[in-house]
Amino acid sequence: MRVIITALFILSSLGLFAQLSDPSQNTADRLLGGTNNLNIAGYADIDFNQPLGGGQRNNGNLDIHRLVLLFGYKFDKRTSFVTEIEFEHVKELAVEQAFVNYRVNQYFNFRGGLLLIPMGIVNEYHEGPSRHGVERPNVDKYIVPTTWRELGFGFTGRIDELAMKYQVYMVNGFNGFDGTGKFTGKNGLRSGRQKGAESFSSSPNLSTKLDFYGISGLKLGVAGYFGDSQSTLYDGVDKDDDASLARADSSTIGVAMVGIDARYNIKGWELRGQLNYTSLSNTMAYNAFTGNDVGSKMSGYYLEAAYNVFQKNQEIKSELFPFFRYEQYNTHQSVERTIEQNNAFKRTELTAGLTWKINPGTALKLDYQWLKNDADDGFNNQLNIGLGVWFY
Repeated sequence: MRVIITALFILSSLGLFAQLSDPSQNTADRLLGGTNNLNIAGYADIDFNQPLGGGQRNNGNLDIHRLVLLFGYKFDKRTSFVTEIEFEHVKELAVEQAFVNYRVNQYFNFRGGLLLIPMGIVNEYHEGPSRHGVERPNVDKYIVPTTWRELGFGFTGRIDELAMKYQVYMVNGFNGFDGTGKFTGKNGLRSGRQKGAESFSSSPNLSTKLDFYGISGLKLGVAGYFGDSQSTLYDGVDKDDDASLARADSSTIGVAMVGIDARYNIKGWELRGQLNYTSLSNTMAYNAFTGNDVGSKMSGYYLEAAYNVFQKNQEIKSELFPFFRYEQYNTHQSVERTIEQNNAFKRTELTAGLTWKINPGTALKLDYQWLKNDADDGFNNQLNIGLGVWFY
């Protein structure tokens, strides 16, 4: 991190990039910058998914995947509260964010509550019209895992002189064991998200990210997450009971996740990519204790390109983007010798389609996916049609 900050400072002092304002804000940022005491925003995804091929007939699935309302309230010029309330599949209610932000100045803000972990692109910028494709990239589902939020506190700020934004949080970790082991080879860490719902903490975890926006149209992000998973077996254990402490230790894993992401918009082109790598420690003891098959390393990446075919026609106010995304991820990239590596957990996905942005807040989407894992001989296919709405 020191190397990155030093390099940016040198480039800035030499005048090699312009001092720009942060070019992209998520909905919570927009609410914090709103002019009213009470600001309201929201987004929704309505999807149709039709599996195809495989020698059998499958029903399509129609779903109001998510309907989200956000509220931001300014108590005064420094203190604000933001919350995000989500209905998933009509019947599931969740809180995705709920935090207080105290602004000292643009360089330094205190933030505490239920926080989005700043890892990757979609975990912070997941509104439907802000991305191509009916479904989110699965790297953001199985590796990151989106939408990932936990309770904690920390500091954020913008340093426009370095064209840099930072976030540093101390949060509770994943629930790795509460009577059953939550981590698996297939789903990785996903089932361990506590989401602020009666969360418990055995040890704090660190989440941090730097975003650089010093080149027009380009935004680069570098993120890290480090700590241990949580276990209910630590609750009430005598500190001198070595056997019970050893048993509790076997129910946790160490998590070290790093990520790099990039977005670049130029002359109608929208390019983005993301790479995430996770190293998990103590997985041999964890698998022996829980009977699960967690890998010791996971990774994933995707590359995406889209072009607005209406770019050169100023009379057309909407935008039409053909796009293509290549994605590969593996929740069993490496395993300890006590379990067998499962090739079905190494997956490759190709997505091609169209996004028609009728206006900045409304997008109609159509895409086709080729889905494959290394245990299969061929691809499984899926047709997706969706509507994304976003207002703020």
